[in-house]
Amino acid sequence: MKYKNANDVLPKGLLLEIQKHIHGEILYIPRPSASRKKWGEESGYRPYLIERNNEIKLKFKEGSSIPQLAVQYSLSYDTIRKIVYSKEK
Repeated sequence: MKYKNANDVLPKGLLLEIQKHIHGEILYIPRPSASRKKWGEESGYRPYLIERNNEIKLKFKEGSSIPQLAVQYSLSYDTIRKIVYSKEK
């Protein structure tokens, strides 16, 4: 997240109103809920994890054991167990 100076981006009247409540501090202004993205969507990591988890489930159904999958994917036994026994959405 890049820092921006309020003097450069806000209208004078709005800046004066904000300064009544907070001044000389950093203020975070979140995105509107409608434009907010879910975790990992922008980086592409979320689709990667979904694909990986589907692959793990398929290998489990084909006979791979949880300990084998844990070693193959460098994940803990409990993480693999959660993936293979999770319900589809």
